[in-house]
Amino acid sequence: MSRALGFAYGAVSYVIFLGTFLYAIGFVGNLFVPKSIDSGAQSALVPALLVNTALLLLFAVQHSVMARPWFKRWWTRFVPHAIERSTYVLFASLALVILYWQWRPMKTVIWDLDGAAGTIMQVIFWSGWILVLLSTFMISHFHLFGLKQVHQHLRGERLTDPEFDARALYRYMRHPIMAGFFLAFWATPAMTAGHLLFAVATTGYILVALQFEERDLLRSFGKKYEQYRREVRMFLPIRKASPAAGVRRLTPDPTESR
Repeated sequence: MSRALGFAYGAVSYVIFLGTFLYAIGFVGNLFVPKSIDSGAQSALVPALLVNTALLLLFAVQHSVMARPWFKRWWTRFVPHAIERSTYVLFASLALVILYWQWRPMKTVIWDLDGAAGTIMQVIFWSGWILVLLSTFMISHFHLFGLKQVHQHLRGERLTDPEFDARALYRYMRHPIMAGFFLAFWATPAMTAGHLLFAVATTGYILVALQFEERDLLRSFGKKYEQYRREVRMFLPIRKASPAAGVRRLTPDPTESR
């Protein structure tokens, strides 16, 4: 693949990601989009439960398997390293598009809040999405979504991985992006059975997937990441020990095994 074509591929993948991310806000919040989590005719419970669970599993399997180092080592035998991340982002976006398209509404009401309680839920909902987006820029937004890699390839530069930089919110919680998703998925004035299934399934998936991610981070950064884990909680901005200033910028230790 030529450098220009690789960059175009990465740019298109990023634009598709932005579209699916913005649509996710409307889908979960029942806002602005033609098909949301509760829109459409009520579906029969059992078929809806089976279809929706399968859609969530499709996303979970794609998202987790393609993120693992062993898969990347195999995958980059066929896909150029420069577009590996863009391809991951593209496949994740397509999995979400399928979920939006095929989701079956389950409209049994769990709770329905109005007045001040409903407003508070809406504020928490938007705060969650803002936290997700801002947290991506506190690490390396454009590397996370593949643009940096294709830009480096376009310029003929060596592809580099970002350093582990525990700055801003990452000094107080290890996974602010996932904390934001928790807020966005659970905070709703009107919780239906379908929304509850989505929230429970995605929360469970995040909690399980983070165990694999943290294991990979420990392999990459060794004792430094272990120190960071001892000092900083996963989601709550309350330090467990002394400030993590000593682990603000972590790079892999070449003396430690991978």
